[in-house]
Amino acid sequence: MLLAHPAVLAELIDKYEALSLLHAEHGSEEARRRMEDVAYTLCVSTGTTDIDAALAAARSRLLEARPAGDMPAVA
Repeated sequence: MLLAHPAVLAELIDKYEALSLLHAEHGSEEARRRMEDVAYTLCVSTGTTDIDAALAAARSRLLEARPAGDMPAVA
């Protein structure tokens, strides 16, 4: 399976979260359609079939793609 570039995944996550907030605040049809488009793209990009799985897979991929020196400190 081809994997989306981490920068693409990060951008899609940001867009989905922003559109989700916009839709929650205003309930606009346009925001809902755009959110569905981004959700579909996230699903295709991660090889999943629902947005929750897509977001989890994208976030996991972003963690895997971090350089070793860029990991958060563990307390």
